[in-house]
Amino acid sequence: MKAKLRLQIRFNDSVIGPGKIALLESVHDAGSISGAGKACGMTFRRAWQLIETVQEALGQPLVETTVGGKGGGGATLTPFALTLIAEYRRLETQAYDSASPLFELLNQAEG
Repeated sequence: MKAKLRLQIRFNDSVIGPGKIALLESVHDAGSISGAGKACGMTFRRAWQLIETVQEALGQPLVETTVGGKGGGGATLTPFALTLIAEYRRLETQAYDSASPLFELLNQAEG
C-alpha cells in the first residue's frame, strides 16, 4: 500500500477536506449544484447540505444560485470560495512536498 496524505482543516465544529473542495470545484465546472452532486456521486440534497454546512461554519457564502425557469438555473462560486479552493490546494501541495521524504521511507519499509 502506498503512503497517502489527507488534509483536513477543522474549524467551528466543521471540516474542510478533499471531498468538500472537490464538490466546490465541481460546482464551478458544472455550473450547478445538481451537476456537481452527480459528478461527485451524491444527490443534489446531499451536495447542498455539505455546502450549507461549510457556509454556516465560515459565515461566508460560497455559492450563488439563480432560480431555474426558461433560461435554466445555475450556481457559481463566490470569490471567497475560489480563494478557499486555491489556498486549500496550495497548502495540500506544500504538505505533499514536505511529506515526500516520509512517504519514501514508508514505501521502502513496505517493500
